[in-house]
Amino acid sequence: MTDVKKNENMTFEEAMKKLEEIVEKLEEGNVPLEEAIAFFQEGMKLSKLCHDKLQHVEKQLEYMLREDGELVPFSPEEE
Repeated sequence: MTDVKKNENMTFEEAMKKLEEIVEKLEEGNVPLEEAIAFFQEGMKLSKLCHDKLQHVEKQLEYMLREDGELVPFSPEEE
């Protein structure tokens, strides 16, 4: 299992890859109960980490920096 400190330093992509590996192991169905519970708990932590990272990026994208350095609300141009 991955410890919490190591998870905090993971990139979004690393966390998603690890989460996918855990899901695959659990879907195989041949994991002992105690190990499955540990995988599930780690998966939940990784899921929260990914969610938090996405929220952080979303907040960053709410504002765009203009050339003069002023922050302005982001609104995609309509086509």
